[in-house]
Amino acid sequence: MPETDIMSGALAQETDLDLLLRAAQVAGEVALGFSGPTARAWDKPGQGPVTEADYAVNDVFHDILRSARPDYGWLSEETPDTPERLDRDHVFIIDPIDGTRSFIEGSGTWAHSIAIAHKGRVTAAVIHLPARDLTFAAALGQGATLNGAAILTGGRTEVTGATLMAPKPSFHPDRWKAGPPDVKRAYRPSLAYRMALIAQGRFDAMLTLRPAWHWDIAAGTLIANEAGARVTDPSGQDLVFNTRDPKSAGVLTANPVLHAELLGALKT
Repeated sequence: MPETDIMSGALAQETDLDLLLRAAQVAGEVALGFSGPTARAWDKPGQGPVTEADYAVNDVFHDILRSARPDYGWLSEETPDTPERLDRDHVFIIDPIDGTRSFIEGSGTWAHSIAIAHKGRVTAAVIHLPARDLTFAAALGQGATLNGAAILTGGRTEVTGATLMAPKPSFHPDRWKAGPPDVKRAYRPSLAYRMALIAQGRFDAMLTLRPAWHWDIAAGTLIANEAGARVTDPSGQDLVFNTRDPKSAGVLTANPVLHAELLGALKT
């Protein structure tokens, strides 16, 4: 059998998660070919900076993923959105570089956030940090992994003293019933990476009270869920993806007990 036929057969058997992992590795190599501090950059109104690396990585993902699954819809931060995706049962949800400011600064805490949603629910996801050689991954019902090893979220149940990954505005007194809780605040520029760190159990909870684009949180939602965490918006509603307006009202992520405690302390 010719080698090209063998290759085509292997790709035909590729699962959605395997496809995302393959695409993430190629994209990571492309991204690392740019220097963040010297890459050309622009400001997108209302969305912050974007660089030539964001667009190059977006092209890689589009070429690899759409070639493998041409019937899947497409939602990416760096591609103009169209209603066409709303008619597809499956959709790719992509943030080529989540944490672009971190990339521009030359830090390593930026990530490729890539996911597949089926009828609003994420079924395969990868968060890949090329500069740190970290790959978080999950498929629905199959658990979550970091570089191939299983991960589980932390088991802390008390809010006081917990490590909470959140931007400073989340601690405004008006957002809490009895004022901000006594927690240890932590932060990372990439929202996807923050969610992955909760899945890994390195931090106890993650919260953002600002609207969150689906491309920032789709992959992290599945990875955290599969690691045992609960992921909702700040009012406790489950997240649904590939909606007409691709944003959630925010995100709260923690193990189920701590999630309930934090949810009860928030003003909805």
